[in-house]
Amino acid sequence: MAAGQHPYLTTKEVADLLRLKERKVYDLVAEGGIPCVRATGKLLFPRDLVEAWLARNLEFKGGTESLAERPPIVGGSHDPLLDWALREAETGLAAMFGGSLDGLRRMAKAEVVLAGTHLADDGADVGHSWNVGHVRRQLAGQPVVVIEWARRVQGLIVAPGNPLQLDSIKVLKRRKLVGRQREAGAFVLLERLLADQNMKLADVSLIEAPARTEADVAAAVADGRADAGLAIEAVARQYQLGFVPLVEERYDLVIWRRSAFEPAVQKLMAFAHTDAFKERAAQLGGYDVSGFGTVHYNGP
Repeated sequence: MAAGQHPYLTTKEVADLLRLKERKVYDLVAEGGIPCVRATGKLLFPRDLVEAWLARNLEFKGGTESLAERPPIVGGSHDPLLDWALREAETGLAAMFGGSLDGLRRMAKAEVVLAGTHLADDGADVGHSWNVGHVRRQLAGQPVVVIEWARRVQGLIVAPGNPLQLDSIKVLKRRKLVGRQREAGAFVLLERLLADQNMKLADVSLIEAPARTEADVAAAVADGRADAGLAIEAVARQYQLGFVPLVEERYDLVIWRRSAFEPAVQKLMAFAHTDAFKERAAQLGGYDVSGFGTVHYNGP
């Protein structure tokens, strides 16, 4: 993106870019044919994703998948079980975890072979719909498959014994909260949970620096810099902190379809069927891997 350019385009700007009428842009959105996000009822289009979508449609109009080499990298949201399995299965895949939305952006730009995501879908009750709506919008028309990795318990990490009695989102008003970067699925979820209580981010006291990982969330609580932070149960257990469960989320793997049949990804998938994998999930805590391998979306 050139210096000075806004990262998001309006409907009119997209129409001008594509040389279409605005009505046609709305039709593309309704069909899931172009990447977009909704913010306070308004459609916005991530510039880099629109440019990637446009390039793909120009170069691969015949419907064949991109033959461009993707680096052997896993992106998206960090998951302790996935991080461990990538090494234990000797996949040879490197990890570059930067958050769920960052993973989808890197998928669109051919920078990763798969991305882990845990994004609550817009317009659905929290806990009932995950990831697919975001994939349809941000990877519109791209040959990706969404496969369930695990269901995880997401909640508040608090001090041992929960001395402040922080038992729900609504009691976080004016409490010190460690946030996450905006690309993180936990940030998206926090906004949704606050909205369900008619609250906004301004109603809590976010400490100055957002946590880049869930381990950073745990460290901020353990050090007393924050009263609480949103993370998964496994991380609370690892750091021997208190935990208040809020929602069961689905963590999925968004995989470039051609890469799903390559040896590195096949090693990972095969390993996740082993007893060692199931035992590790049980040891970490807060995981349900009974639905592993379920295909929730298969792109065109």
